[in-house]
Amino acid sequence: MLGGSISGGRSNVRVVVVGDRATGKSSLITAAASETFPEEVPPVLPPTRLPADLYPDNVPVTIIDTSSSLESRGKVAEELKRADAVVLTYACDQPSTLNRLTTFWLYEFRRLEIKVPVIVVGCKLDKRDEEHHMNLEQVMAPIMQQFREIETCIECSAANLVQVPEVFYYAQKAVLHPTAPLFDHETQALKPRCVRALKRIFILCDHDMDDALNDEELNEFQIKCFNAPLQPAEIVGVKRVVQEKLPQGVNDLGLTLTGFLFLHALFIEKGRLETTWTVLRKFGYNDEIKLKDDYLTIPFKKAPDQSLELTSEAVEFLKGVFSTFDTDKDGVLRNSELDDLFSTAPESPWGEPPYKDAVERTPLGGLSLSAFLSEWALMTLLEPAQSLANLIYIGYNCGAASALRLTRRKSVDRKKQQTDRNVYQCFVFGPKGSGKSALLKSLLGRPFSENYAATTDEHYAVNVVDRLGGTKKTLVLREIPEDEVKMILSTKESLASCDVAVFAYDSSDEYSLKRASELLMTVARRGEVSGFMVPCLFVAAKDDLDSYPMAIKDSAKICQNFGIDAPIHISVKERDLNSMFNRIVTAAEHPHLSVPETEVGRSQKQYRHLVNRSLMFTSVVAAVVVVGLAAYRSYAARKNTSS
Repeated sequence: MLGGSISGGRSNVRVVVVGDRATGKSSLITAAASETFPEEVPPVLPPTRLPADLYPDNVPVTIIDTSSSLESRGKVAEELKRADAVVLTYACDQPSTLNRLTTFWLYEFRRLEIKVPVIVVGCKLDKRDEEHHMNLEQVMAPIMQQFREIETCIECSAANLVQVPEVFYYAQKAVLHPTAPLFDHETQALKPRCVRALKRIFILCDHDMDDALNDEELNEFQIKCFNAPLQPAEIVGVKRVVQEKLPQGVNDLGLTLTGFLFLHALFIEKGRLETTWTVLRKFGYNDEIKLKDDYLTIPFKKAPDQSLELTSEAVEFLKGVFSTFDTDKDGVLRNSELDDLFSTAPESPWGEPPYKDAVERTPLGGLSLSAFLSEWALMTLLEPAQSLANLIYIGYNCGAASALRLTRRKSVDRKKQQTDRNVYQCFVFGPKGSGKSALLKSLLGRPFSENYAATTDEHYAVNVVDRLGGTKKTLVLREIPEDEVKMILSTKESLASCDVAVFAYDSSDEYSLKRASELLMTVARRGEVSGFMVPCLFVAAKDDLDSYPMAIKDSAKICQNFGIDAPIHISVKERDLNSMFNRIVTAAEHPHLSVPETEVGRSQKQYRHLVNRSLMFTSVVAAVVVVGLAAYRSYAARKNTSS
């Protein structure tokens, strides 16, 4: 694996030079730019540009000089926040300036939250006398251990032009080919995300899928990454290096994944980070070792009331992946199998909310095929670009247009009185203690629990609902905490992604019913104002408890006033769900029905009808007048002709 490097698409690297007064900052910059030592320099130099052809990556470097005065501290902070890299100087003949690195400067960078590589540079090497002689590696090792942001250390002499160009070469290299994302100096090993990316690249290059790169595959890899073939002797040499250090890195078929990873660790240890970065960038990775945005462009312009779903082609691909990684063929992906499946992604995408605990799991925490596809459906609904990225990470290579489909606008669905969606999102509203969380858990087949904890964050639950005729729809329940309702509904498009809304209340509690009706009023009015009206269902939860005397009459009247169906009575505790989830899907499938109307909305609707009728009457009268006038003119013209 030989060749040049790719700079990650940068057109310039901005390096800010800071340090104590008289540590040689301005002289260093002048010497780097002019290759001469200046006898006199101004207190602060203007921005200095090193040309693109000075270093192998062909990227120019802009160097920003700074003042060490107290009154310039604010300006220095501004420059640091705009830096791609920082050169931090000390004077080799002034040990106190070296001490200031750890007593002030490095802590100042952290206080300012400067998260760019730091190159520590000892200037005035020619002025160091025997009294101040030191071993740079011994002195800097504990400092670098404490401050991981230090990329490297170097000492130079602007007066003798010793190691001056190297200072800004290392600064540029730290930006274009950073160490931190690839390698952990403490463990002396590749970082997990780097390993995962290189494993994916290895699999993509292993065309015959025999878990080894043969000579032909190695050569194709070399040409793709470095635009030059490997000579047969070079291939033999690469294998020999690996085999001597790591026998399992090579077998009779070629270079194994272990050997491939070892080679990259070796390059990095030898300071050839550009080799590994070139490989990663050729396969579409950015500096965070994730796929670049241009690989994840979704070729659809999505309106707020449209959603993205997986195509049947993508679903079939996922079914095949599930089968491949279900090594014991028990119809369930265990956690270890799921980890293996996502071992070529930056990390497992379902380890954190909203995906964690969002689907039904087996007693041992495994995923059935239905639950596996439900997780993908949820991720595609909420984060389509993330879903596309993970499809690509696990081997899908047919592009976004074949993986995702754009659903029809809901406004069109209402006019057509039907929808073409396969995934429905239901917002679950309700006061505290109304049974919202229990409803979500019941969708996942989880047992009822008497332990109550108020919901403070949004939660999701997703599962497949079997429909009459054998069809299946995916239902996503999104629990909306009562305290978050106002904030969630604060934007015009807040209900655009909602296919149906459920309002749960404790049927034994009069206040709970009152509060649920208020929430229904709020949502209904928001829908009327924004134009994103949604079907709504009123749900009388905890039906196993004794209801208060007027409960049935009061709840029926509320539904009647809003023009929606009568309340659905359920008891999660007694597992009597009254076909709840099928009813939600039915409401979503008929977006023109069960849409609540408020008194204000009804009055506005009547007013619009009245205005439309008035306009229609006016139009008819105007048309009659025009026709009459035309007829009169025709009559008058004929009369004049006959005369």
